[in-house]
Amino acid sequence: MRKKPKDLFFSINMWLSTGITLCILLFIIGHVFVNGIAYIKPSLFEFTYNSENVSLLPALITTLFTVVLALLLAVPFGVFTAIYLTEYAKRGSKLIKVVRITTETLSGIPSIVYGLFGLLFFVTYLKWGYSLIAGSCTLAIMILPVIIRTTEESLKAVPDSYREGAFALGAGRLRTVFKIILPSAMPGILAGIIVSVGRCVGETAALIYTAGTATKIPKSIFESGRTLSIHMWALSSEGLYTGQAYATAIILLVVVIAINALSRFLSRKLTRGEQ
Repeated sequence: MRKKPKDLFFSINMWLSTGITLCILLFIIGHVFVNGIAYIKPSLFEFTYNSENVSLLPALITTLFTVVLALLLAVPFGVFTAIYLTEYAKRGSKLIKVVRITTETLSGIPSIVYGLFGLLFFVTYLKWGYSLIAGSCTLAIMILPVIIRTTEESLKAVPDSYREGAFALGAGRLRTVFKIILPSAMPGILAGIIVSVGRCVGETAALIYTAGTATKIPKSIFESGRTLSIHMWALSSEGLYTGQAYATAIILLVVVIAINALSRFLSRKLTRGEQ
């Protein structure tokens, strides 16, 4: 360290930054738990919502429906687009450059802009109204760039020797992609999908303009409903159920942690399966 003071300087900065980040994370989690743990009661998980129990169960079920529907719309388009760009399109072509610039631009657009687009197009122009399908389509457009980019990078990380070996054995391009390339890139693809799920779960602005804030469980995809994040925002904005809003935040944190834990478990299983 005496011979290389720069190494000492950067090491101190690294540990200091890590410590500050960890302290901020623990402070946020602790603050939410301290203010909300006392309000986690059985009435908070009743099947129907009313002004007495302000149940979050309808919002939790709506969140699951919305996330699953958004993934069903976005994942096939995102994965197949990445496959075409990586395995079929000519490398260095203008098409690839345009798609990459477009996806990077879409990734930087604020979520409220997506919400306004969803309001004008899905809710008003297509006359879907405030509904689950309008919110899910808006979320699908939001997470599509993330899925495309992560899938593309995961496919590019697969060694070319895998492709050459498959072609040498007489396998076609389609068979090579689905039997060799995709299984090898699956951990990275899954990581991108999990990141997208986290964004869907925590999204508020885009869904207020598209899915609405109805407190009941939607009976169809063309009915309105509120997710956990919207439920928390509604309770805190009213000023009457601040404790319940903190309790909802705890459940939201638990859901996100569970999703991350599940993603790690699946990634390890897939990696071991390949070995």
